[in-house]
Amino acid sequence: MLRLDAAVPDEVLTEPAATRRRARFAQATASRYRRFVIVLAVMGPGIIAANAGNDAGGIITYASAGAEFGYRTLFFMVLVTVALVVVQEMCSRLGVFTGKGLAALIREEFSLRVAAFALVCLVVANVGLVVSEFAGIGAALELFGVSKYLSVPISAIAIWALVLFGSYRYAERIFLVLALVFLAYPIAAVLSHPHWSTVAANTLVPHFLMSSRFILLGVALIGTTVTPYMQLYVAAAVADKGISIEDYGYERVDAVAGAIFGDVISLFIIIATAAAVRRPGQLSTAADAASALKPVAGSFASHLFGIGLFGASALAGAVVPLSTSYAISEAVGVERSVSRRFREAPLFLGLFTGQVVIGSAVALVTSNLVHLLIITQVLNGLITPVILAFILVMANRRSLLGDAANGPVFRVVSTVCVAVVGALSLVVLVQTVLSIFGIGSA
Repeated sequence: MLRLDAAVPDEVLTEPAATRRRARFAQATASRYRRFVIVLAVMGPGIIAANAGNDAGGIITYASAGAEFGYRTLFFMVLVTVALVVVQEMCSRLGVFTGKGLAALIREEFSLRVAAFALVCLVVANVGLVVSEFAGIGAALELFGVSKYLSVPISAIAIWALVLFGSYRYAERIFLVLALVFLAYPIAAVLSHPHWSTVAANTLVPHFLMSSRFILLGVALIGTTVTPYMQLYVAAAVADKGISIEDYGYERVDAVAGAIFGDVISLFIIIATAAAVRRPGQLSTAADAASALKPVAGSFASHLFGIGLFGASALAGAVVPLSTSYAISEAVGVERSVSRRFREAPLFLGLFTGQVVIGSAVALVTSNLVHLLIITQVLNGLITPVILAFILVMANRRSLLGDAANGPVFRVVSTVCVAVVGALSLVVLVQTVLSIFGIGSA
C-alpha cells in the first residue's frame, strides 16, 4: 500500500506521523549498526586460519609448483580450494553449534584410543610445522642481512611474550597486515605477461603428470592448503569467541571468504612464479621464490618478499602451536584460552611455550629451508585425511548438530573431497615405502 507521508517533510506532517518516521529511521540505523558490529565481532577465525596457511611452507610450496611444473597444478589447486571451503565451513559450524573445539568433540564422540591416535597425528604434524615457521622467519630476515642465529631467538621470545603477556589479538592483526604484502603476487602475475590462454586451459581442464614428483608435490599442496592445524584453530577460535548460533551466518561468510581469498593468492603465486622464474626442478632458496616479484619491485623484490614471508611465518608461528595447545587441552578437559594467565591455564600455555622453544631451536640447525618446508607439507598431506575423516563424520551426525548437520548434497561433496585427499595421500605413502626398498622412482 502506498504511504502518503513517505516523501512529505516532517514540518507538514502531524506530530505523531513525524515521530513515527523518525523512530523508523532510528530503528533502521540501529539495525545496520548492530549488523556491522556483529560482523566485526564474528569475522576473524576463518580469514586468519586461511591466510596463516599462506605461511613459509605454503609460499615455498606454491612457488616450487609454479617453477617446476608451470601452470599444470592450477586445476589441482581449484579442487583443493573447493575442499578447503567445504572443510573450513564444517569446522566453523561444529564450533558454533557445539561451543567446543575439534579435539574436545573427537574425545566425546569417539573412543579414547581413536581420539589418542588423532591427537598424535596432529602433534607430529604441528611440531614439524612450528620448526618450518621459525625457519621461514630466519630465511625472511636473512634477505635483509640479519643472521638467523639472531632473528630466530628474538622472534621466538617476541611471539611467546605477545601470547602470554601482551595482546595476541593485536599482534595477530599486525602479522596479517605484513602478510598482505603477498597481494603483490597478483600484480606480479599480470606484469610477468603469462600466456593467459594457457593459464585458463590449465585452470579449467586437468593437465596432470603421472610422475612420482608431481604427485608428491600435489600432496604437499594439499598439506599446505587444507592443513589440520587450520581446522582445529577455526573450531577452537570460534568456540573461544562464543559466537552464537544466531550469528552463524556471519561466521559462515568469514570461513568461506577466508578460504577463497587465501587460495586465490596461492593461485597467483603459482602463476607469477611459472611466468617469471621458469626453472626446471624445484627451488632451492627463499631468494628464488622472491624472484617472481621482480616485475613489481625490481631489485627490491627480495626485500618485499622478505617482509611478507616474515609476517606470514610469524602469524603461523603463533597459530600453529596455539592450535596444538587448544587440541591437547580440550582433549584432557582443562582451561584453554589466550586471555588466561599462566597460573590459570598452565597446560595450555606450557604446551605453547614448549613448542616455541623446540621449533626455534631446531630451525637454527636447519640448512636446506626449501627441502624442509616441502617435506613438512607432505607429512601434513599424509595426516590430513585422518583429521578430515573425523570432521566429516561429526558434521554428518544429527545427534551432534541436529538440523545443522550436513544435508544430502553437502554430504556427497564433502565425502568426495575427503576420499580424493585420502587416495592421493595413500599413493604418496605407497611410493615412499617402495622407494625405501629401492622399488620405483622416488
